[in-house]
Formats: sequence, C-alpha cells, structure tokens
Amino acid sequence: MRSMNQQTEAVYIHIPFCTNKCFYCDFNSYVLKDQPVMDYLRALDKEMELTVKENPPGRIKSIFVGGGTPTVLKPDEMAYFLQSVKTHFPDWAEDIEFSMEANPGTTDLEKLSVMRAGGVNRISFGVQAFQNSLLTGIGRIHDTDDVYRSLENARSAGFSNISIDLMFGLPNQTVEMLSESVTEALKLGLPHYSIYSLKVEENTLFHTLFQKNQLPLPDEEDELNMYLLLMERMREAGYKQYEISNFAKPGFESRHNMTYWRNEDYYGLGAGAHGYIGRKRHINIKGVTPYIQAAQAGLPRLESYEITHEEAMEDFVMVGLRVLDGISRSRFAQQFDASLDDVFAGPLGRMTQRGLLESTDEGYKLSSKGVLFGNEVFAEFIGSLSAN
Repeated sequence: MRSMNQQTEAVYIHIPFCTNKCFYCDFNSYVLKDQPVMDYLRALDKEMELTVKENPPGRIKSIFVGGGTPTVLKPDEMAYFLQSVKTHFPDWAEDIEFSMEANPGTTDLEKLSVMRAGGVNRISFGVQAFQNSLLTGIGRIHDTDDVYRSLENARSAGFSNISIDLMFGLPNQTVEMLSESVTEALKLGLPHYSIYSLKVEENTLFHTLFQKNQLPLPDEEDELNMYLLLMERMREAGYKQYEISNFAKPGFESRHNMTYWRNEDYYGLGAGAHGYIGRKRHINIKGVTPYIQAAQAGLPRLESYEITHEEAMEDFVMVGLRVLDGISRSRFAQQFDASLDDVFAGPLGRMTQRGLLESTDEGYKLSSKGVLFGNEVFAEFIGSLSAN
C-alpha cells in the first residue's frame, strides 16, 4: 500500500467535447461545434505543467482520457495532446495502461494510428446497445455498423486491449434485447466489458421526461432479470466479474479504475476533472472558456478540500466493496494504522448478519445477494464514523 508521501502514479485527463449530448448524460461535456479546441489543449498543457511542479509524479502506471468524447479531436490535435502528456509525465511504467474513451464513428484509421503512436494502448468504445432503435432512443449518433467498423480500425491500428460499454435498463429495452446485445458483444471476443445500468440523472433530457412520466423504463423486476442474465452470460463465457459493472479476462481488469476503487491517489486534469492527492480532493472549473482563462493564471480550481481521517476510511470501504474480491484488512491497516473490524464493527456486523457481506481470509466482500443490493451496503458506511 502506498504511503502518504509516495508520488502519484495515475492520471485522469478530461476532454469535454462531444459531437452531441446523449439524452442520459450528465457529464461535463459540450457540443464540439465552434469550441476553441486548441486553446483548450494549450490550457490543459499549462495545467499539466503547473500540476507536476506542485506535485511531482512518480512512475506513471495508468493514464485514462475520458470525456466527453476524446476521439472527436482531429489527428493533429490528438498528436499535440499526446505529446503534452508525454512531456509532463515522461516516466512511464513498462506495462503502463494508457486508456482512451471513444465513440464508434469518431475513430478512423488515421486517428487511431496517431493515438497508438502517442502511447495509447487501451481503448474503450461506448457501444451501449446493439439495436439501432435503442441507440436512437438514447441520443447516440452511431449505429451497429459503426461499431464493427471502429473495432476493425482499432485492430488494424495495433490495438488488442479493447473494451466496450453496454447499458441495461434503457427505455423500451427488454430482457431479450439485452440478451441479444450480450450475444453480439461476446462474438467480438474482447478482453473486457463494462455493463452499466441506466441512472436517470438531473439536468438531462431523460430526467425531464421522467418527471413528466414520459420515459418508458423497464420495471424493477425486468431490470433485476437483466442484471442476473448478464452476470450469468459473462460467467459462462469465461469472464470474471471483478467489479459490480465490469467483466474481464484474467489480466485485463482496468488498472486505472482499480486506482479509484482502492482509494489511491490520482491526478485530475481538465475542465470539471476531479483529483485526489495526499488526502486532498479538488474539482476543476467546468466551463471550457472559464477553464482556459483560469489555467492562464494558475491551477484552474473550482474547489479544493481536505479529506478527514474518518472520511478517508469510509471512502476506502465504500469504493473498495465495489470490487468483488472485497476489501483487505491489511491494506486498511497499512493506510490508516487501525483495525478494519474495530473501526467498522457496527456496519460490518449488520451487513454480514443480513447476508449482504461475507467475511473472507483477507477482509470482507459482497455476497451474491449483496452484489444485487450494493447501494444499500455502501449507504451503511456513509457518515457512519462522523455519526458516532
């Protein structure tokens, strides 16, 4: 386990531009048309420079570029951006995982080749479904033909570590439709799949429709059956469910996401990005132009705040339990110089008694029932120490 003085080894970078805004999306993203893209990338370069001056990096083990849709950058913009990353974070682990999110239809062979040459070695496509009617219904602009073409281009550019995202609980989606999507996804033979349930977030078109009772979502029983089906199908196909929503072949688990789930430090760069270094969290200014202006004057922070010892312990448990191997007593002791069982005796006891958690040789993990009611388990730990 890292010590408080260890240098940061993980980097998140936010590219906030999209071709359009999906109906369910509440991420900090903006439609690309007429945006000052190069000014943004120069501001991002400046933030990287100031960040590493304040907190020098260690050997970087993972970089994750999210959005938005990072692959809307043109090849020359992409090359500039990747050179900035390499300039300010030059010391990479030999087995670095360098991931970039992509939307099918925004990645031709030229752009993918620029990405690969710039060090990107893992790509995650936001596919979401294999029915064009569902894709249209959630505001995606790609179709299934774009998916197959994008994957073919990625392989031609030298990518083998490829993941796709799917969603369930979508408007008008049936259990049979999800099963069909899982079948098509598994035919691709990829090493990693992320499969998330739809959350209706505020400030989205879907939230507006939901408030008006105009969003035809599957009922709770169908949504539960969708989750049970995808877990069974992925297990039968030889994929380990290593986190509530993520499935991988051995060795292809997302290393960057494991940084979050282990509550380890990471840089957060770009408009609206969150970072966590030395028990201090920050959130960057969200708007594109305000971010650009702020980065010219210094670090473009919207907010920075210390995480208390108690909050850090709660975070360790809540995010750690998302991983199906669970949380480790020894990791907890190394990070907090305290006993996991003593600190959280109450909630651990209650959740174990209810059959939602299981004690292991290492610590605790969600039971098969607990996986279905994870949010109920996590909520048990929120404020549990500050409430005492």
